[in-house]
Amino acid sequence: MKGYMKDRNIYCLNQIAKVGTDQFRPGYSLVDTLEPAAGVMVRSADMKDMVFPAGLRAIARAGAGVNNIPIERCTEEGIVVFNTPGANANSVKELVLCGILLAARDVAGGIHWVQENREDEAIAKSTEKAKKAFAGNEIKGKSLGVIGLGAIGVLVANAAVSLGMKVYGFDPYMSVRSAWNLSPLVSHAEKVEEIYANCDFITVHVPAMASTKGMISAEAVSQMKQGAVLLNFARDSLVDEQAVAAALAEGKLKRYVTDFPNPVTAKMEKAIVIPHLGASTDEAEDNCAVMAAQELQDYLDNGNIHNSVNYPEISAGVCETEARVAILHRNIPNMLSQITTFFGSQGLNIDNMANKARGDYAYTLLDLTHPMPRDTVERLKEIDGVIRVRRIVER
Repeated sequence: MKGYMKDRNIYCLNQIAKVGTDQFRPGYSLVDTLEPAAGVMVRSADMKDMVFPAGLRAIARAGAGVNNIPIERCTEEGIVVFNTPGANANSVKELVLCGILLAARDVAGGIHWVQENREDEAIAKSTEKAKKAFAGNEIKGKSLGVIGLGAIGVLVANAAVSLGMKVYGFDPYMSVRSAWNLSPLVSHAEKVEEIYANCDFITVHVPAMASTKGMISAEAVSQMKQGAVLLNFARDSLVDEQAVAAALAEGKLKRYVTDFPNPVTAKMEKAIVIPHLGASTDEAEDNCAVMAAQELQDYLDNGNIHNSVNYPEISAGVCETEARVAILHRNIPNMLSQITTFFGSQGLNIDNMANKARGDYAYTLLDLTHPMPRDTVERLKEIDGVIRVRRIVER
């Protein structure tokens, strides 16, 4: 297929690590504007109000969260949106462990005291009296509850086990891969209330969705152990921060550790607020950039979808047939029959076909034994329910 690969333009909305953009094969070009782009790479830039050109096929978010991308509109326009789950997992895991330690021992308060007293010539002697105010506890033997056992949650749970903590995990939707990777020393909580009632530290690692918004509510906080520490390195929308502020003020919670500064958290007493550093390591940025570029290229060149947030996962491998056609369409009755009947009526033999649905949308990938006439795309679009048709290979 090599001689038939199309040239592609990629637009980077944010600075993307060169190790990622270097993944693109010859024939791919980085462009300075959105209009000629077949694909977009983005980190944190807000795309919600952007108008997308007709030629835009895919958006790859170099990171996990996609709240800066208008997912529903992209889906309706036949634009596949990718993210890079797990690429920054180790980076976030390490900061969560740091957050646990910062909450257990008032290291930040102690450092601040040293800075305030840096002009004191007798600071060494003063330290011996002042340090009692910053004393804390060891984490060995303490209990940690991990809510959400995806890529990050599993790493946090396993690392905490290695540090001697008693770890409880809760995730009713845990994947087989996560189950294989999870330490057998992690206790399974059948209900999230078990986490609230039993754990000294509670860390949340679930995606931000309508169903998870405000899941750490006032009621949830009321069920937590007296003096528990709550950690949030997932999304601020998961937590009722007013309820947390009240719990900190009355001593119900010892600390709230969050990676999301906002007008509420920045003013919280007893909160440790980190300036969104979870994925801010060179390694994480490189990993995310590499994965995003690979996802984009595989989709644009072969039609394969991996780690999309709006269309189903499909892989038909590298295209080696005379033609490959990708059809993004609605998940409604009789779609496959109409598609296959259409190709049969055109005298085009289907050599291989993959079809999967995701909610209200579906994706069909077909390999043909003969080249497809150029006007076939337009005629396929006339089928009710078809959103977009792509000629991936042109012989």
